Amino acid sequence: SEQVYRIYLKELGEIEQLPLGVALMVLTTVTPAKAPAVAKTLIARAEQTPDSRGTIEMITTIMAYKFTHLSRQEIEQMLGVSLQETRVYQEAKAEGRQEGRQEGERSLLLRQLTQKFGTLSDHLVEPINTLTLEQLEALAIALLNFQQVTDLEHWLKGYR
Repeated sequence: SEQVYRIYLKELGEIEQLPLGVALMVLTTVTPAKAPAVAKTLIARAEQTPDSRGTIEMITTIMAYKFTHLSRQEIEQMLGVSLQETRVYQEAKAEGRQEGRQEGERSLLLRQLTQKFGTLSDHLVEPINTLTLEQLEALAIALLNFQQVTDLEHWLKGYR
């Protein structure tokens, strides 16, 4: 069809001359050796625009995915920006906190159950390891009324 044209990112010209939105797409194809310099140039260009925060977040996200073997500090140093301000970093941090809280709840709950009933069999521990944070909290409350290990078994059957 004459209405559809195929455009290859490699053929668009120099990334520094492209509109910023198109340059972001091209950044995903730049070699790792050139990527840091190109990203810094794009960040400098983005800082000249009114809504630079979103564009800078996109650049840092692209670079984080491109350099998965680098730490947050190394990427920050490479780009000269702070990733702590980006939404991706904030979401990852919140997710880590949530996972840490869930793991802490699970660990405490297993210790309480072991204290109350002795060593738990794998058929009891495995389903507990799959519970969500909300389910773990519900189990922690229900545990107060458990008299024997069969109470725990019945409770777990209700969550499968």
